[in-house]
Amino acid sequence: MSVSDPIADMLTAIRNAGMARKEVVRVPASNLKRRILDIFRDHGYIRGYRYIEDNKQGILEIHLRYIEGEPAFSEIVRVSKPGRRIYVDLENLPNVKRGVGIAVLSTSKGVITNKDAKKLRVGGEYICYIY
Repeated sequence: MSVSDPIADMLTAIRNAGMARKEVVRVPASNLKRRILDIFRDHGYIRGYRYIEDNKQGILEIHLRYIEGEPAFSEIVRVSKPGRRIYVDLENLPNVKRGVGIAVLSTSKGVITNKDAKKLRVGGEYICYIY
């Protein structure tokens, strides 16, 4: 089985683990996934993650966060896909659920949220959103 969209696979694993009330989910590691997880952690959607060396590409062990038995997030959606990349400029930065959620963008300043992109006045590839 070949992986054609590893970011979508990670987001789906997190979403499914949340619905199943799992405490931990493991996914193959990459630097982009780590940056996305840093944003999720900083905004309180996950408790954290840990990198496990396996002499291959490594594994990310993601610790989910729950509030009163429910996942800290309601929805995670992959926007830009390998077959159809979605780019946004400064004027068209996404506003997720009227500012309640966050959008994750890959920009020239790194992987950042839509709010940080507005402060830095940059656009980029619209990776996903979470709320």
